[in-house]
Amino acid sequence: MSQTPPSTTALRVSGLAQNASTPFQILPDAKAMAALADALELSGLRKLRFEGQIEAHGATDWLLTGTLGATVTQPCAVTLKPVTTRIDLPVRRLYVRDYEEIDTPEAEMPEDDEVERLGNWIDPETVMIESLSLAIPDFPRADGAELGEMVLTEPGVAPLTDEAAKPFAGLADLKSQLSDEKDD
Repeated sequence: MSQTPPSTTALRVSGLAQNASTPFQILPDAKAMAALADALELSGLRKLRFEGQIEAHGATDWLLTGTLGATVTQPCAVTLKPVTTRIDLPVRRLYVRDYEEIDTPEAEMPEDDEVERLGNWIDPETVMIESLSLAIPDFPRADGAELGEMVLTEPGVAPLTDEAAKPFAGLADLKSQLSDEKDD
């Protein structure tokens, strides 16, 4: 059993009150936010705040609930211009003592991704980092940024465009030709 906490925000489960909630608040300083922004490959990270509580959930399990807030800046996936996104989301983790890990090569992900194995420590900072990394947009776009259409082909060959590649585009043209022939 580890006596050393994994971080300065980690709380020993045996020290938590069974009949009262334990509040927490994490407000990283500028240096910690810069390091986290670097680790998450962000251009910037501001106003990071994670607060909530940990309380008993039944006789052996623990529930962490909180609110995560942050402002992230990252390059637009199309133009590389800076895109700022505000993240405000509820966070919930249920730490279960009798958690059973599925140990088969081809197992489906459980639907409830908020359930975790209960260890000696519950670390709100780890939950904050995980939640933030999952909430960051994968492909942020600046206002008005659109992907253009690139058309490549060999010389002398008609290019295949996105519009022409649509499976029902030809059928619509054929239908309109048939309608025109019927009307004549």
